[in-house]
Amino acid sequence: MWREALVLYQLLTLGEHLWAQDAPSSSAVITPEDCSLECVRQGGPSCEYCRISRADVERTLGFQSLEAFGSCIPWPCFELLGEEDPEVCQHYVHAPNDVTIEFLPDRDPKSDTFVVSWKPSHYGISFLRGFQVSLQALGGSHVACQLFLFNRNLSLPASRAQRVYRSDPFPSLPLGAQYAVTVMALPVPEEWDKFYHSKIFSTRSCAEKNGLEQCKKDWYPKHIEVQQKGANIIVTFNLAPPNLGIRSYFSLCYGKGMKKFVDITTNSTRNTTHYSYHLNGLQEGTNYTCEIAADEVDAVRKTFNVQVMHIYKEAAFTASPSVALMVPIVLALVVLLVVLLAVITRRRPKLWMKKLDIQPDIIEQHQDRTTQEEVMSLPSSRLTPPRLLICYSSQDGPAHVTAVMQLGAFLQQHMATQVCLDLWDSLSLAEEGTMGWHCRRIQESDFVLVVCSRGLKHRPVPSYPDPEDDNEEAEEEMLRWGSNTSSSAAAIALIGEEVGRAKARGQDLSKYMAAIFEYSEETDIPAELRLVSHYTLTRDFPLLFSHLHGVALHRPGGYLKIEHISEEGFSKLPAGAALQRAIREAGMVLREKEQQSIEED
Repeated sequence: MWREALVLYQLLTLGEHLWAQDAPSSSAVITPEDCSLECVRQGGPSCEYCRISRADVERTLGFQSLEAFGSCIPWPCFELLGEEDPEVCQHYVHAPNDVTIEFLPDRDPKSDTFVVSWKPSHYGISFLRGFQVSLQALGGSHVACQLFLFNRNLSLPASRAQRVYRSDPFPSLPLGAQYAVTVMALPVPEEWDKFYHSKIFSTRSCAEKNGLEQCKKDWYPKHIEVQQKGANIIVTFNLAPPNLGIRSYFSLCYGKGMKKFVDITTNSTRNTTHYSYHLNGLQEGTNYTCEIAADEVDAVRKTFNVQVMHIYKEAAFTASPSVALMVPIVLALVVLLVVLLAVITRRRPKLWMKKLDIQPDIIEQHQDRTTQEEVMSLPSSRLTPPRLLICYSSQDGPAHVTAVMQLGAFLQQHMATQVCLDLWDSLSLAEEGTMGWHCRRIQESDFVLVVCSRGLKHRPVPSYPDPEDDNEEAEEEMLRWGSNTSSSAAAIALIGEEVGRAKARGQDLSKYMAAIFEYSEETDIPAELRLVSHYTLTRDFPLLFSHLHGVALHRPGGYLKIEHISEEGFSKLPAGAALQRAIREAGMVLREKEQQSIEED
């Protein structure tokens, strides 16, 4: 009995060993072997997965193929394996799965190398004869092709569908180019369109492969620092590595309709890591968008912002050493004199009130009850002013747009705020598009102010003209509609979505604000903006300032009066007078339109 059990155990062990050899790991990668086409056609056991060379194809078929196509030919199964038995190439085989691209190390810094890997489909795998991998440059003439065949007697089991097959490397491909690689399963019978799998990919850029410091075309300054010393703006940036051979740079700044170009030539003997240059002639209280790049063809530009603060000049004072020693003594005497006068003036009313039999405590209580008024000047040298994006509708005409522009100028000059307005950033708006520009500005800004008006609340559906009506008026109508809706519809949709998302998550809504001018009504505020704070301008300038800077206007027993922002004081400033005039003119235009519409009805 024990002999039968021992024999059974040995048979089971041998069966497990043979099964393990016959079913390799699913993670195994099969690479092509060097074997002749003759071995494949004869069905030799050593020719399981073979690369077919161009010389083998030419020797078998008797003609010379194009070098660009490598070993690939039309109908390879019929031409190379189907002479003796054409039925071998008549079966249907599905396209491969999981086609992936893997980049290989390449010593040449200007080129890239990759291999293609895939898994065969289990549909028709027993009739699979091989694969053909082709590479085509998109928009170019580069073509490469590789052919791989199984021996004619091999029939793959269904378990081989989990194994990964790999091509030979495709070398010397230029960086940053786009290609389409196609893996085709053989055979390919007629009227069958599911025999291949295509994949579009791009080779790595020079920066991705070699690093930014090794690529002259892709290099740009990463570290930029802006400082203001008086009226001078000093910009410091990191220089390109010496191996790139970049010696000159340029800077371009634009804002308020003007451009400032600076040609920069560095001195490598002084500093090889950083360089500083001056920006002169910039207007105070203006926000500029600047770019800096190497002075090379198609160089990548780095964008940064420069805000020029207001400069308050003080009278120069020079003194000799003796006068300098006397100044502290004189100041001490002045302080002492002021203290004595204060004591005397404080005692005299009390003595006079005692003579008149008046109780001073009652007067002091009355003075404490009166509201104390405090005057505060706006900070003129704040390092990080809040960034405010202003959105509006141009449906109400150019007068309303002018009022919005004057509002942005006043907020930036006299409310210590960095204003972002599409009218001041036309170049970035043209490069990014309306949606892209608003998305980026909404994310970067600390606050978003929507100036609501009748045109913003009632955004009409555009009545596009008939495209067959070829006249100038139709074209002008389409252009006018596109420009009018670009700043309102896109921005309100984005902001409304952000407000709704923040409200649903219970987040703070203080980033978003709505405002109307005095000629508009609160009903002009869209429904999606009723959840945020809204102000009437210019009456609520102090409240808007409190919102932007987090300053409390009221406290027990007193309130804060901000200089140049009150209803009486803002119009004394040139920017405030311009804003007041623009609002008045926009209101007159709006009332005239309403009167005309009533008369027409």
